[in-house]
Amino acid sequence: MAGEGRSMSERAHPRAVLQLVVAALLWSLGGLLIKTVDWPPLAVAGGRGVIAAVFLLLTNGRLRFTFTPLQVGAAVAYAACTASFVAATKLTTAANAILLQYTAPVWIALFGAWFLGERATRADWLTIAVVIGGMGLFFADGGLQWTNTLGNLVALGSGLAFAAMTMLLRRQKDGSPVESIILGNLLTFLVSIPWMVTSRPPSPVGWGALAVLGIVQLGCSYWLYARAIRHVTALEAVLIPVIEPLLNPVWVFVFRGEKPSAWALVGGVLVLGAVTLRAVHALRLRRVPCA
Repeated sequence: MAGEGRSMSERAHPRAVLQLVVAALLWSLGGLLIKTVDWPPLAVAGGRGVIAAVFLLLTNGRLRFTFTPLQVGAAVAYAACTASFVAATKLTTAANAILLQYTAPVWIALFGAWFLGERATRADWLTIAVVIGGMGLFFADGGLQWTNTLGNLVALGSGLAFAAMTMLLRRQKDGSPVESIILGNLLTFLVSIPWMVTSRPPSPVGWGALAVLGIVQLGCSYWLYARAIRHVTALEAVLIPVIEPLLNPVWVFVFRGEKPSAWALVGGVLVLGAVTLRAVHALRLRRVPCA
């Protein structure tokens, strides 16, 4: 029986890693789509949030809303993460917003052992160091654009909220984390109502982008994320999707002309290499038979 359980775990972990990669791919569409919606930042967050909540309600069965402190705490952290990311994307460049949000692994490495009993290994810290160094190369030509101080600070806050959300969702690994995500989307919608009703409605193109944001970029991605987080550590749940920053500025460059520097390509190679090696290392460790 123990061998059978280990075999199931070995199968679940690679599938979870793939789910995180696909979720990151879908998240990466955010920078482009958010800038396409001609609405205030919080109105966009609320609009895509309510669409995502409906999508998740329709695609998940046997939902259980217990409103425990853990479930509600994860929902609040989720709402803070998504709303602050939208605001940061509007206030600063898409690259700044997403790269600063991915300070989350540092927070999880620092607090994961205390909150989850998941201690960061030497390989984890090395991966984080390489990832941060690679991200830093995105700004090698001129450093962080502190003329967008407010946007950058909001993006850093989004990273902290992302870390809190991930740890709180991971704490629910034996339950169903998706309820917290649904509640978080509804909370974002409720908070955003004043901006939605007092602002001019988006253009038809904006409504289309908002629908894609809610269903694909947020709904489908978190459908995958809620399932993956049961079978990976909290640190893996933010380190593997860190490939998102490599794609987010690419979409914005292709369609809106925000050009990343040559150093960004070098940084991207470092980030992708570090995350890939970390994922392969984790898979190999799980395949090592117990003594």
